[in-house]
Amino acid sequence: MANIKYYDVILKPVVTEKSMNAMAEKKYTFLVHPEANKAQIKEAVEKMFEGTQVKSVNTMNMDGKKKRRGMTFGKTAKTKKAIVALTKESKDIEIFEGL
Repeated sequence: MANIKYYDVILKPVVTEKSMNAMAEKKYTFLVHPEANKAQIKEAVEKMFEGTQVKSVNTMNMDGKKKRRGMTFGKTAKTKKAIVALTKESKDIEIFEGL
């Protein structure tokens, strides 16, 4: 497994209607590095966003979708998604505040 630093773990936030509704329960969704484990994701969230305390991390591996362009078939890249639940005493994550 590659040596992944905490700042390489979280790639970008997932902004969907379902993930925005989950923010009321202090659950945030991120696209993460495909080789990152739950402990690395927890460490990355707590270090990148000051004042946050992670209660649990749920991960899911998503296969690439089949795409077609003319006669040629291909697949998009595999991704990994993480849903991070924060404790009640934890501060909210600021990047989602203006959305």
